This record gives sequence, C-alpha cells and structure tokens, in this order.
Amino acid sequence: MKIICIGRNYAEHAKEMNAAVPSEPVFFLKPDTAIIKDNQAFYYPAFSTDIHHEVELVLKISKPGKNIGIDFAYKYYDEIGIGIDFTARDIQSKCKEKGLPWEKAKAFDGSAPLGKFINKEKIKDVNNINFSLKINNVLVQQGSTKDLLFSFDAVISYVSNFITLKTGDLIFTGTPSGVGPVKIGDILSASIENELLLNFEIK
Repeated sequence: MKIICIGRNYAEHAKEMNAAVPSEPVFFLKPDTAIIKDNQAFYYPAFSTDIHHEVELVLKISKPGKNIGIDFAYKYYDEIGIGIDFTARDIQSKCKEKGLPWEKAKAFDGSAPLGKFINKEKIKDVNNINFSLKINNVLVQQGSTKDLLFSFDAVISYVSNFITLKTGDLIFTGTPSGVGPVKIGDILSASIENELLLNFEIK
C-alpha cells in the first residue's frame, strides 16, 4: 500500500506557504508506517518542535491502474475519507535551505492520521465537497473541492502516468489554507460535510 500526497493543490495554501502555484500536480510519498488508524493518539516526535497540521481529503484506490485516462479516473476510487498530513516544518525549512529532499519532514512515523471513509455514492457532487478541521473545537481549516487546482480525476490520471496504482493505495489530495502548529494536549477533529470522521489527541 502506497500513500501518495498531492502538494499545493489549493491556491490559497500555496500563497500562505510563499510557494508558486503549480502548473501540474506535485506529489510525494509517505510509507505505510505513517498511517495512524482508529483515532489513536499522535505522539509528538522528539526530533521536531514545529509540527503543523494539514487536513486533506483522501481517495482510496479500488482497482489497479496505469496510464489512466482522465475520463476514466472516476472508476478507480469508490471511497473518500479524511486525514492529516503532518509536517515537521522546522526540518522541512532546513532541508529546503540546503536544497535537500525533505521526506523526513513529511514521511515520518505517524505523520498521516487517517479517518473513516464514506462511499462516494453518498456524496452529491465530488467537485463540491466541504471539509474542515477543528482543534479543541475551534475551526482552523475549511475547504471545498470546488477550489482544487487539480481535480480528483486529474490527480489520479497524472500520478498513474508515473506510478502504477494498486488496490488500497491512498491519495491525499491537498490541503486548503489555514495550516499551523499543533501542541501536546490538542484534540483534532476532522469532518466531511459536518460528519465527524477523525478525532484524536496529540500526546
């Protein structure tokens, strides 16, 4: 199982990170050891003092595919969930300054808490899904797929040109603006259309 993460897929998030809006999807990978399931706690790692939350909708690939045409991409996922792409911002900044890869800032153990999935047939319009993240019951991020730079279908098609998608692979589709730090004791709650699907504590 692969975890494929799309970066800078919302223009406002790109702006808040002082990053250029991409002309094609940007993606990176996390290992399966990044996943935290069943609302288990996230333990703040000793190697960072600046862990940031990034809430994202997650696609679960339902069948294998390679070089998938954009018009057929919708057939390759049946479920949509929500997750957090945790980023060690201090480590990421140091790597960027040196021109080094920054997987260790994104792909560390526990960096991808994953909530429940819902069948996409229950969603009226996948191109207008509202989702949000609250910390300690305070809204910190909210987004809608209508603002995606690259749609679910575009992302699936693009990634499959480079990497064969397999059943069970996960695609984190990008975060809206509002990313920021978390601290020990915080409770993170993520929802799709006001349905709570992920709720866990930082320890």
